[in-house]
Amino acid sequence: MKFTLLLFLFCAFASFSQDSLVVENSIKVQDSVKPHSVKKALLLSAIVPGAGQIYNHLAMPKGKKKAFWKVPLIYAGLGVTSYYLIKNQGLQKELRLEYENRQDLLPTSADWAAYDDEGILTLYTQTVTRRDLFIMGVGIVYLFQLADAGVEAHFVNFDVSEDLSIHFDPVMMDYRTAGLRLTLNFR
Repeated sequence: MKFTLLLFLFCAFASFSQDSLVVENSIKVQDSVKPHSVKKALLLSAIVPGAGQIYNHLAMPKGKKKAFWKVPLIYAGLGVTSYYLIKNQGLQKELRLEYENRQDLLPTSADWAAYDDEGILTLYTQTVTRRDLFIMGVGIVYLFQLADAGVEAHFVNFDVSEDLSIHFDPVMMDYRTAGLRLTLNFR
C-alpha cells in the first residue's frame, strides 16, 4: 500500500516536472502550439455535457484522438437516469393521489385495487427512494463527465515519448543490504 502510494507520488512529480524542463529544440515547437485551456474544457462541459470532450478531441494531435466516443456514453447515462427519474416521479405522484383518494373515500384507480393502504404507502416510499437515487445518478453522471473533460484537457499535450521513463532496479547497498533504485529519464 505504501509502495503504491509512493509510486503515484513519484509519477505525479515526474509529470509536473516535465513542464519545467526546457530543451532548446522544443522551445520553437511549444511556441507554435496553441495552449489548450483546461478551464475552457470544463466550462464547455458544464454548459453542454460532452462539449468539453469534443473540445479536447479537436485539440489532440493526430493518432491520439480518442475523446469523441465518450459523448454518446455521456448522453446515454444522462438519458437513462433522467428517464427513470421522470418515471418514478410520475409514479410517486400517482401513488400519492391514490392514497389521498382512499383517505377522502373518493373513487380509486383500478390499477391499485389489489393493494391496501399499507401497501400503497410502502410502494410510495420505495418510489420516492428510487426517485431520489436517480436524482443522485443524474448528478453523478454530470459530475463524472465534468471531471473527465478536465482530466483529459490536462493530457492533451502530454508527452508520452520513449524519452520519458521510470525504472525500478534492485541494487545492493552494501554486502548485506538490498535496496531499490529509482531511475527517472526525462529527455
